[in-house]
Amino acid sequence: MSKINENFLNLQESYLFSTVAKKVAKYTEENPDKKVIKLGIGDVTRPIVPACIEAMHKAVDEIGTEEGFKGYGPEQGYEFLRNAIVENDYKTRGIEIKPDEIFVSDGAKCDCGNIVDIFAKENKVAITDPVYPVYLDTNVMSGRSGKYNKETDTYENIVYLPVTAENNFKPELPKEKVDLIYLCFPNNPTGTVLTKEDLKVWVDYAKENNSIILYDSAYERFITEKEIPHSIYEVEGAKDVAIEFKSYSKTAGFTGVRCAYVVIPKTVKGYTNTGEAVELNKLWNRRTCTKFNGVSYIVQRAAEATYTEEGQKQIQENINYYMNNAKIIKQGLEEAGFTVYGGVNSPYVWLKVPEGITSWEFFDKLLEEVNVVGTPGSGFGPHGEGYFRLTAFGTKENTEKAIERIKNWKNG
Repeated sequence: MSKINENFLNLQESYLFSTVAKKVAKYTEENPDKKVIKLGIGDVTRPIVPACIEAMHKAVDEIGTEEGFKGYGPEQGYEFLRNAIVENDYKTRGIEIKPDEIFVSDGAKCDCGNIVDIFAKENKVAITDPVYPVYLDTNVMSGRSGKYNKETDTYENIVYLPVTAENNFKPELPKEKVDLIYLCFPNNPTGTVLTKEDLKVWVDYAKENNSIILYDSAYERFITEKEIPHSIYEVEGAKDVAIEFKSYSKTAGFTGVRCAYVVIPKTVKGYTNTGEAVELNKLWNRRTCTKFNGVSYIVQRAAEATYTEEGQKQIQENINYYMNNAKIIKQGLEEAGFTVYGGVNSPYVWLKVPEGITSWEFFDKLLEEVNVVGTPGSGFGPHGEGYFRLTAFGTKENTEKAIERIKNWKNG
């Protein structure tokens, strides 16, 4: 008899974005005459920039020749891309990261989920809430969570760190000792950020408690305020306690191309049951070599092209486009009388839903009465109830239409 991993049975309902997609599909099937505008799932709409397309074409031609053909590449990523990351994403910010501390992957979502492989099941996990569902769900799958409590919409053994208007969207240190801490800034879904001083509090906590910070900075290129850090390694001491995840998905439009990377400095260590320190870099390298065959050569050449002068310019134009959409959403919702957060250093806008209805009820009303799709806050965790996320990754035309519809609906 083949037995299943029963931890999967502890997962609640379907994945958030699958539920949203099913609801939208059902509505559009029943109302084919309605033009639905989707500002829910954070997928990009702008095409891949010319610099990256040119690099991919060149790579395709190269592997079509005997001398340029590429078979299996290094699982950790080609040196040309790892070196480009070191020079452009870290050295420019005064951060010393070595190429062999970088692991190129096919997505930050995969990395954030797979990283749990190198940590013991008994580790106590702290997760900001509301939060990107992957952090929680993968810990449930791996048996680190305990049972689900329907009344509180929480799992046993998981420490929830509220990120709400009441604490100015700054998570407070846990009252009990935790071993793994998930932080995501600029935050998905709230669109809010932490300062270097805010992050220093967490780095100090991690050093004092031998904890590890799992820092998702997938949206750092959308930061507009100069004092906001783009990497946790800008904080003194972070290289001893933090693993950082970055992605080309939203910054370079690679949601369908797939490329990201995780940084694990060799100074970051975990411990055996007997207290022996072990470099996490070595463990992740072993896991990568065992379970992954690397990102394609063509894609890595495209990622490398994002660091060229033309690539940087073209990508920034797309980022500016999305951030202008964020401005349209934020200002429009404020004019309609909503309380709104985010949208300044992030492509996500987080709004307070009207009193007396849940975030899923607001989702249904927005879909059925306004034909606009967003994401209910409760789908990101219990502290997301009462909030709603809209994404700036749509087209400018659709963004303007959606906000005009919402304003007319709200004020009508």
